[in-house]
Amino acid sequence: MRKLTRRPAVAVLTSALLLLVAACSGSAASGGKIKVTVATFGEFGYGPLIAQYEKDHPNIEVQSRVADFDTHFKTLDTQLAAGRGAADVVAIEEQKIPTYLGVEDKFVNLADYGATQLKDQWAAWKWAQGTKNGYVLGLGTDMGSLALCYRRDLFGKAGLPTDRKAVAALMPTWPDYAKLSQRFTNNLPDVKFADSAGTVYTAMLNQSPENYFSARDDSYIAGTNPSVHNAFELAGTLAQKKQTAGATTYTQAWNVAIKQGSFATIACPAWMLTQIKEAGGDANSGKWDVTTVPGASGNQGGSFLAIPKQSEHPKEAYDLAKWLTAPEQEKKLFLSDGILPSEPSVYKDPQVVAHTDPYFSDAPIGQIYAASADTLRPNYRGLHDADVRPEFGRALGRIEDGSEQVGQAWQDAVKLGGEAIK
Repeated sequence: MRKLTRRPAVAVLTSALLLLVAACSGSAASGGKIKVTVATFGEFGYGPLIAQYEKDHPNIEVQSRVADFDTHFKTLDTQLAAGRGAADVVAIEEQKIPTYLGVEDKFVNLADYGATQLKDQWAAWKWAQGTKNGYVLGLGTDMGSLALCYRRDLFGKAGLPTDRKAVAALMPTWPDYAKLSQRFTNNLPDVKFADSAGTVYTAMLNQSPENYFSARDDSYIAGTNPSVHNAFELAGTLAQKKQTAGATTYTQAWNVAIKQGSFATIACPAWMLTQIKEAGGDANSGKWDVTTVPGASGNQGGSFLAIPKQSEHPKEAYDLAKWLTAPEQEKKLFLSDGILPSEPSVYKDPQVVAHTDPYFSDAPIGQIYAASADTLRPNYRGLHDADVRPEFGRALGRIEDGSEQVGQAWQDAVKLGGEAIK
C-alpha cells in the first residue's frame, strides 16, 4: 500500500532490534497517561489525526512507529514470536492477511470488542478479507483499486489521443494495451511504454480471483493457472520487445525514470499518486493524467489495523483503531493524502467523488477510483505467496535484462516457485 523501500539486511536487522528494544521499555506514558503505540509501514497520513485524538482524549498518549515494509513485518514477526515488543495497534497489508489469520492466538479477536457491529461500514469483500469464521483480525483502512496513470505529453508526441476517455477506449483489455504499446513504440522508439514488466504483470494478476495457490485447498497452481501464464506471457513479451523501462517500482531507477519521462504508463492504485508526484517533482505537474485501467478494475494494496494479544491496553488500542478507521477520518485521509477508503459511504461521498488532482491534469480521481472500487473482488493469495511471488518477478527481470527469453523464464519461474515452498 505504501512505498515499499528496501534496506540492506544489516540495516533491517538493526532497525528491528532497535524497535524491539524501544518497545520493551514499557507502555506507561508521562503524567499518568496511557500510552498506545501504532506501528505502520510507510506514512499512513495519521499525524494530524493522532494529534486530534490526543486532544479529544487527554488521558491517552499515542506513539507512532513508522518503518519500511520489510522492516515493519520482519520486526512484527520477531515480536510475535518473542511474545513482547509489538505495538498496541499494528498495520497489516492485505497480502499478509492469510498468514496472520493463521495465527489467531497472536492477535486480539476484535469481535470481542464489538467490531462485528461495524461490519456494514466496509465494502463486503474488504470485511470478509480480514475475518475468518467469526474471528475479526483487523479493521480495514484503505484499498488499492487500480487506474492507469499515463503521460499526456508523451502520448501526444507518439500521435496518440491524450483525452482520458479516448485513451481508455483504446485499451479496454490487456491485449489491447499490448497493441497500443507497439503502436506507441513504432512512433516514439526512444521512450518505453511501461515502467516495468513486473508492474503490468502484477496489475493483471490482481484482476484474477486466484494467483499461485488454489482458494480451495491452497495447493500450488502457478503452472496450470491460465491467469498467471497469460499475465506472464503478455508482460514478458513487452519486456522482450524492449517496451518496458526495467524500472522496478519505488527504486531509485524508478524515481529517475519518472523524473526524466522515460516511460508513458503505469498501473496505479490511488496511494501511488503521491509517490509519482514526489518522484516527478514540480516540473512534471500537468504532464500526467489518470484513466481506467485495462480490465476495468483490480486491487493492489490496502491494509488493516490489528491488535496483538500482548498489548497491555487492548481496549484503548481498539478504541483508537476504531476511530482511525471511522468514515470521518477516512474521508480526511483521502482528501489530504489520496488514500482511498474501503468504505462505500466515504468513496461515494459527493466531496470525495468530486475530488480532482491538478498534478494529474485535474483528473477526477475521486470518480475514477470510486468507480473501480465498486467492482473490486479480492484475489486469493495463499499462505506462501510471499515466497513464490519474488521468483516470478526475478524471472521477468531476466527477460528485461536480456538474459532469458519468455518461454525459458516462465519454466524457471514455475520451477523455482515450487521449490520455494518445499
